[in-house]
Amino acid sequence: MIERAIAAGVSFAWVAADTVYGVGEIEMALRRAGKGYVLGVTGAHQVLSWDALPAVAGSAAEVAKALPAAAWRRLSAGEGTKGPRLHDWAYLELAHLEADEDVPGASGLWTRGLLIRRHIADGELAYFTTWCPAGTPIATLVAVEGYRWTIEDAFETAKTELGLDHNETRSWHGWHRHVSLVMLAFAVLAVTRRRANATAEETTPAVSRRAGGSSAGRSRRSAASPRASHSAASSPHLSSPGQRGAELTKPPHNAPT
Repeated sequence: MIERAIAAGVSFAWVAADTVYGVGEIEMALRRAGKGYVLGVTGAHQVLSWDALPAVAGSAAEVAKALPAAAWRRLSAGEGTKGPRLHDWAYLELAHLEADEDVPGASGLWTRGLLIRRHIADGELAYFTTWCPAGTPIATLVAVEGYRWTIEDAFETAKTELGLDHNETRSWHGWHRHVSLVMLAFAVLAVTRRRANATAEETTPAVSRRAGGSSAGRSRRSAASPRASHSAASSPHLSSPGQRGAELTKPPHNAPT
């Protein structure tokens, strides 16, 4: 999927994925393409630093356990249904490498690192191997990982509202065409909703209902009305990574390009 996106000229700076995809081949493919990544790994993932960086060695779980309290920062991975999705995060730089080691002719330093997320309530840990231009702040890496929730939520919305998983295809080509058309429809609706909301915010709706009067006509608010459209835009299903997978993400506003 990543190779096809690159060949098609899709503009993206980062790839995020959960642990089901593992590391190794996908890491090297992204490095050769000059793309940053935040890839989920298990606690058994082996970590090793070198060069002038502080010595770090052992499994990701062992490294996380040895971190001092000062190493953790509370950051939001994005807006959820109940506000900012806050967790405690720690980030360790493991190695600085010249970009031309993977991309011929490229210049600059890139950093291989380990990002750790700790749940505030129960202390559950999650681990991510990272690759990014040197100097990338931890907030950017957290934002990239957080986009997975947004993208997965979009998949869930496409399934429930547009029938992404409602097909009886018997070939890969049939499945691929169905999925492509549904996601195209989803994109059209998202753009249409955004434009409608922008117009609604610029226009003050006129209210001309007589006091004490009632209408026997429409008993429900029209889904096409600016007010209803604005409400739909604030729905978490339509404003925000169900399917597990690798996601191509656009960089956050402060991400390197």
